[in-house]
Amino acid sequence: MSVEKTPAPFEEVYRAYFAYVWRTLRRLGVREADAADAAQEAFLVVHRRLPEFEGRAKLTTWLFRICLNVASDQGRRAHVRREVLDGADFDALSHPSERADAGAVLHEDLARLERGLSRLSMDERAVFVLFEIEGSTSAEVAASLEVPLGTVYSRLRRARQIFTDAVAREESGAALANVWEQGR
Repeated sequence: MSVEKTPAPFEEVYRAYFAYVWRTLRRLGVREADAADAAQEAFLVVHRRLPEFEGRAKLTTWLFRICLNVASDQGRRAHVRREVLDGADFDALSHPSERADAGAVLHEDLARLERGLSRLSMDERAVFVLFEIEGSTSAEVAASLEVPLGTVYSRLRRARQIFTDAVAREESGAALANVWEQGR
């Protein structure tokens, strides 16, 4: 595992890692409507704690841990939030693009990923995201989450099974719906 020296000033960290933090929060289950607030919350922590960063781990490992805490907090507060729809999403969808089919396929793939991830507990999800999506090694995942390597392996095995089952169930349901629709 590589170790980074003292990080750059906050503004540089913000610019360089904003996309990583946003992606990580979304993959950890933060709803798109809440992602901006969650990212702001994460970067408030980064701003406050950046001088304490000792560089014993990669900066992305440290940021992932902050994102995990923010996503967990968001999940605990989810039952008290009230969503007010303003129609902005519908406006964005109503403007066709040259690649509408490609955009629709990508949107559906991302939605399928989110639905699969939503079946996982936060512990399973964190391991799955770090290993399968971010490409971290098992040792890096263990260090990031501060858990034994064996725990990483068992959570990853369980997460893969749950995710695979959820996607397979969804695909078989879609296939049945297509058959039913064609038979009408």
